[in-house]
Amino acid sequence: MTETAPERRALADRLEKAGALTTPQWRAAVEAVPRELFLNPGVFLPTDGGRWRPVTAVGADPAEWAEIAYSDHSLTTQLDGHLTADQAADLVTGVPTSSSTTPVTVVGMIESLDAEDSHQVLEIGTGTGYSSALMCHRLGEDNVTTVEVDPEVAARADAALETAGFSTWTVTGDGLLGHPRRAPYDRVIATCAVRRIPHTWIRQTKPGGIILTTVGSWPYGTGLAKVTVREDGTAEGRIIGRSSFMQARAQALPPLAGDLSARTAYADSERAAKVPPVMLEEWMPAFLAQLAAPGAQLVRAATSEGLALLYIFDPDRESFAEFTSDGDAWTVRQGGPVSLWDDIELALTAWQDAGSPDITAVQLQINNKSHTYWIEDSPALRWHHHLA
Repeated sequence: MTETAPERRALADRLEKAGALTTPQWRAAVEAVPRELFLNPGVFLPTDGGRWRPVTAVGADPAEWAEIAYSDHSLTTQLDGHLTADQAADLVTGVPTSSSTTPVTVVGMIESLDAEDSHQVLEIGTGTGYSSALMCHRLGEDNVTTVEVDPEVAARADAALETAGFSTWTVTGDGLLGHPRRAPYDRVIATCAVRRIPHTWIRQTKPGGIILTTVGSWPYGTGLAKVTVREDGTAEGRIIGRSSFMQARAQALPPLAGDLSARTAYADSERAAKVPPVMLEEWMPAFLAQLAAPGAQLVRAATSEGLALLYIFDPDRESFAEFTSDGDAWTVRQGGPVSLWDDIELALTAWQDAGSPDITAVQLQINNKSHTYWIEDSPALRWHHHLA
């Protein structure tokens, strides 16, 4: 396991330069843990046309494999919930369902966790096991508990951790439930996105403990939340930056299917949009939209003539907003019990009036009845999400 030592040192240098790696203890972990062990049996590399090229650890040239393993990219390790690189002989199509996240994201998150030597850490989403190994190296294998929902992914991660010399606590199960057997924890870190922070995580965290997770459900427009658990069982903190992870499988939204024209057949109102809906293709406006209209999805489509269409749907509340453009002007049709665009537009306008603050201005507070998000000194930028 020494043949990639130069690559590990070079990776640590790049992470330091990027500002993701700031402490000697975590640098030692990056230099010690061979990332290539956690990519077995192989990876899928993106190619033209939305297809993937499988590269296996056994079949690849050692120099190419080392270059791939220590690249600054996320590496897809599973497609469609089952397919691995050793099962594909040629180019394939599919949706990524497990990956080794880019090292700058992994290490940056671990640094943000503020873990100390004696801390017990719960990791939600083992994935390849690479981040688990980094934490085992720094904190000790008995202080790390990691939960993975996919049995095959969990088995590969467990094998890789054993090969790397870490017999840690690997659990196969729904990470949204945490792992009460080993609670309470000093730190909880999730390598998946959640619509809201589960209260089970708060109950399993010691007072003063920290939870770090990506919140939101849109692929781009999610925030990294860092909250501290209080003595009274509440938690409070803020969004510390942008973050993009695969959705927790139990919360993944199924893609909308069927006839979109039928979904939008009956509108209750039609008017000019006050702000362009294409703002939702930007990160902070997309995050605000999810706060203003939880459960809503942004959908892009096209007519048979190639005309681009833009929609917002909330299937659970049977509501929609449909947008059409005429140059720079946009018209919105809305239907259903909830006027989705009214709520989102109000948030976007208030955000602009407040000077368009960054996502790091968003604070949040959680109790057993609701999640509250707000931006200081902006009464219109405050949202209460009540738990069902």
